[in-house]
Amino acid sequence: MKKTEIGKIGEDYVCSYLEKSGYTVVSRNYRIKGGEIDIIAENDDYIIFVEVKTRKPDSLISGYDAITKKKKELIIKTAVDYCCKNQTLLQPRFDVAQVIFDGRSVCSIDYIKNAFDTTGTKFIF
Repeated sequence: MKKTEIGKIGEDYVCSYLEKSGYTVVSRNYRIKGGEIDIIAENDDYIIFVEVKTRKPDSLISGYDAITKKKKELIIKTAVDYCCKNQTLLQPRFDVAQVIFDGRSVCSIDYIKNAFDTTGTKFIF
């Protein structure tokens, strides 16, 4: 199974998780030059930008640890672009989902709300 296929399985699972939690998925794989957001969803209060990391059960680096400062900055930059093109009054939030996939099925999901924010970046919402 290719990495892109594994990643899509993780993203599909997180989308389902979000919808069951009362969110509406409004975009997937939103891209600009140099950046991508896996899932953009919203509810009555928040627009959330979700980075999904799908890992094997024995992975040495957690999904959260794999998101470097540079990656966070690219996600934030991409979120700013999205908000400029899709005006909203909702509060932005950056979440991370780690999906554990053993090659046949999803074993677990670790969903971290408000995993990071724009502190220390040049971006302001």
